[in-house]
Amino acid sequence: MLPEDSSGTILPFTVILRGGLIRPDTAYTQELLQLDPLADHCRMTFLIATCAFPFDVARSLELALFRTYAVPRISALLRSTGELTERTRKRYDDTDLLLSEIIEHGYDSPRGKAAIANINGQHARYPIRNEDYLYVLSTFVYEPIRWIDRYGYRPLRGRERLAWFYFWRAVGERMHIQDIPMDYGEFERFNIAYESARFRFAQSNRDVARQTSDLLLGFYLPRAFFALGRPAIHALLDAPLLSALGIPSQPTWRTWTLTQALRLRGRVAAALPLHQRPVLRTRLRRP
Repeated sequence: MLPEDSSGTILPFTVILRGGLIRPDTAYTQELLQLDPLADHCRMTFLIATCAFPFDVARSLELALFRTYAVPRISALLRSTGELTERTRKRYDDTDLLLSEIIEHGYDSPRGKAAIANINGQHARYPIRNEDYLYVLSTFVYEPIRWIDRYGYRPLRGRERLAWFYFWRAVGERMHIQDIPMDYGEFERFNIAYESARFRFAQSNRDVARQTSDLLLGFYLPRAFFALGRPAIHALLDAPLLSALGIPSQPTWRTWTLTQALRLRGRVAAALPLHQRPVLRTRLRRP
């Protein structure tokens, strides 16, 4: 079960944000309040990912990759294919672009269908267990929600969480994933139980995580500074994940500093105008 929104009432011209800040609403936040999470989940997911929380969704899906690497049979497959050790940037860009096509155009649009067919074609070459598909799908659902709860300018409303869940559930069905829970809470319990049972260290975990860390750092830093940047990524990972990746526990001060910096960013974002136009990752320039 998912708790109902706790706001009680909807203010027609303002949105109350974490920390008590209030700012003028925009057309798309008004639209999010009026849409139905089941019937309109494609539109709501588009608005969440491209208008309301584009930074948060992008960063959370990047970090969600590391959770999949904590499962040895997943990381071993990725390392054996060379997708995340020899062609890291291509794999990242392909995944980002395919997911963005589905989010921005809808899973049943021509572009969305083509993206899902591409994903299915790539996966069909490998012996992947259904429970592993389920887990990866669950990270697309819950990691953005958890990130936004921690660092966003406001937490997602109950209806937004449901819409996000319904969207990715529908994508999973089109990927022919079996036994996807119908209930938001049930799928989250699967996510937690799977991690408890499957997270354990393997060298392949460390290898693919290191390559992905360096890729992400390369967006912001020269290679000479990667060693300084890696601890910043590690500070955002929880203890079970760090252990499974073979990364030492991070000092409390470092985790606190990164956490506070991201929360400060959320508070600053709360005081600034929202994006008036969608941030479309399909239009990003890629090398």
